[in-house]
Amino acid sequence: MTLEKKPPRRLTILGSTGSIGVNTLDVVNQLGGREAFEIGALTGNGNIELLAEQARAVGAKLAVTADESQYMVLKDALSGTGVDVAAGRSGLDEAASLDADWVMAAIVGTAGLGPTLTAAARGADIALANKECLVSAGELFVGAVRAGGGRLIPVDSEHSAIFQCLDNGQRHALERIILTASGGPFRTYTREQMASVTVATARTHPNWSMGLKISVGSASMFNKALEMIEAKHLFDLTPEQIEVVVHPQSIVHSMVGYSDGSVIAQLGAPDMRTAIGYALTYPKRPKLDVDRLDFTRLARLDFEAPDETRFPALRLARIALTRGGLQPAIMNAAEETAFNAFVEEKIGFLTMADVVEETMERMSDCGSASAMDAVFATDIEARRVAATIIASYEKTA
Repeated sequence: MTLEKKPPRRLTILGSTGSIGVNTLDVVNQLGGREAFEIGALTGNGNIELLAEQARAVGAKLAVTADESQYMVLKDALSGTGVDVAAGRSGLDEAASLDADWVMAAIVGTAGLGPTLTAAARGADIALANKECLVSAGELFVGAVRAGGGRLIPVDSEHSAIFQCLDNGQRHALERIILTASGGPFRTYTREQMASVTVATARTHPNWSMGLKISVGSASMFNKALEMIEAKHLFDLTPEQIEVVVHPQSIVHSMVGYSDGSVIAQLGAPDMRTAIGYALTYPKRPKLDVDRLDFTRLARLDFEAPDETRFPALRLARIALTRGGLQPAIMNAAEETAFNAFVEEKIGFLTMADVVEETMERMSDCGSASAMDAVFATDIEARRVAATIIASYEKTA
């Protein structure tokens, strides 16, 4: 008897030229490439050469650059290939609107919120690597996924670990989750040493290979702060149920604690392809060519409490979680603005947290995140306030 061949699964990758997107395409190739998957759309920003190369390699229907000024460059690069080309916000929405079964949401920053909501609303399974969807608009985004009828599967290694450790049949017994953090390249630095940190040193992660935004966020622990807020919405937790522990080896990706004292952990080599593969094939597990842990060669697994004096981002996340409403959106917008100022060498590494905290204090009476218009308006205002604060630091420098 001949078994009927399954049709290819339809995929869209929002943010294909970043580290998550590149790793997603590697996983797709490992799991059968064009025979197993049909790529509807790929989107990127400034790396037009890579975006065009990816679109040709996978036979994408549509390639989109978020940078409208690069439209003709991308169009010329894909001339004669049969790949449609679009640009800007409308192009991203077009990509998200394609009839794909599974969408990788990997556009960095608030720019990813709109297209990811579009994909969620039409019922696609969302593999979520964009933090801002949950940080800035958590309840609205989770509601959109639920209303659309798709599944929300986390791709961040920490949230994927928790997702894998959760026993939904014992949800009543969940006591806490423990997010692990590597501590980044400055885990042992004093505040005096951190004051002179440069962009070049901040972008070098000891364990993971990531883009600039995520690398700097890891170094400042703002990434972990945003992950705390994400976890609240992903797993329906109270702020008190969310813990962070520093684990320099990045082998234990996160843990779940239950009411009987049991703690279940997910371990693996620091490789994003494991979490991506799990999200792509859930609830099954794929066979992937990634490093296997050799426990006989693991010298030690260390854990330590985070220092919230040197890394105040975690404290700011708890404030945002406690205040609720639009406060997480304000924190996120201020962090993105401060990050850009740091990269442009307008402020120092430690000043990023100062900018975020002052913005949150100036906008502490922020109201409810009950509608997307309110989220976007607050995001714009928080960036304006943060930019004003940054300008005052520049004048006194």
